[in-house]
Amino acid sequence: MVYHIPALLDESIEWLRVLPDGVYVDVTFGGGGHSAEILRRLKKGRLIAFDQDEDVKMNIPDDNKFLFIEQNFRFLKNNLLYHGIKDIDGLIADLGVSFHQFDEPARGFAFRHNAPLDMRMNKSAAITAASVIESFDEASLSDIFFNYGELVNSRRIARQIVKARKEKPLLTTEDLVSAVRGVVPRGQENKFYAKLFQALRIQVNHEMEFLKEMLIQALDLLKSGGRLVIITYHSLEDRLVKNFMRSGNFEGLEEKDFYGNIQTPFRVLTKKGITPGEEEIKNNNRARSARLRVAEKI
Repeated sequence: MVYHIPALLDESIEWLRVLPDGVYVDVTFGGGGHSAEILRRLKKGRLIAFDQDEDVKMNIPDDNKFLFIEQNFRFLKNNLLYHGIKDIDGLIADLGVSFHQFDEPARGFAFRHNAPLDMRMNKSAAITAASVIESFDEASLSDIFFNYGELVNSRRIARQIVKARKEKPLLTTEDLVSAVRGVVPRGQENKFYAKLFQALRIQVNHEMEFLKEMLIQALDLLKSGGRLVIITYHSLEDRLVKNFMRSGNFEGLEEKDFYGNIQTPFRVLTKKGITPGEEEIKNNNRARSARLRVAEKI
C-alpha cells in the first residue's frame, strides 16, 4: 500500500540543505518520504519526526539516527528539550493530508466516500466533524465555511445545515452532502464540496492555530543559517507561511529600523514559492496545488 507520495520531494530536500552531522526535524512524518531522504544524507546527525496519526507507525524506519514522536507538531519545542535538543539546523513540514487519510473511507476526509463525518488527524481527539456540524450554531458554522473554505455563500450553507439537522442528525459525509445540495453552484460541485470539507477538517484539527504555534517555536529553535522548509496546499496556510517568513509575524506587517531597513528574522530564499512541474503533476495529480516556501534564519 502506498501511504503517501510526497510532493516536491527533491526540491524540498535540496533546499533543506542537509548537513551530515546536523539536527533536523520532520514535523509531518506521514509516509516517511521526506524523512527517508534526510536520513540518507545524515552520517552523525539526528532526525526527529512528529506525527499525531497512529497509522504512520508502519512507516517508521529502523535507524539509530531517527527518533519518532507521536504528537502534534504544536508540542515541538517541549519534546525536543525533553530529548536534550536546544537548537536545530532545519525543519521541514508537508502540510498536505496523506493519501492514506483521504483514501480510507472510515476517516471521513473525502466527500466521494460515504463514511462517518470524522476528519480527525488524531483519532483519539474528542471533536469530530459530526460534532461540529451538530453542535455549532449557525453563525459559527458560517464563519468556519467563510474563513477556512473561502465559500462566499457560507451563510446559506450554514442555514441549510441547521435546517437539515432539525429533521435528522447529520452523521455521515452523505448526510452533509445531501443537506447542502440545494446551495451548491451548478457546475462547481466538486470544487464546492472540496472547500466545504477542507473548512471542516481545518476546524476539527485546529490546523491554522497549531501551524502558527509550530512556526513560532521553529523560529526559536533554528540556528542562525538554519532553514525552514514548508509545503502548503491551500491559500490560507500559504498566506500565513509567506507572511511569517517575510516579516516574522502572521499579518505580514513589516517593521523597520531607524534607517528604514526591514526588520525580519528570516532571509526568504524562494520569493514566489516553488510549484510542481508538469511531469510531477502528471505522475501525482494531488501535487498540483502544492507550493514550497523556504527561508533561512538570519
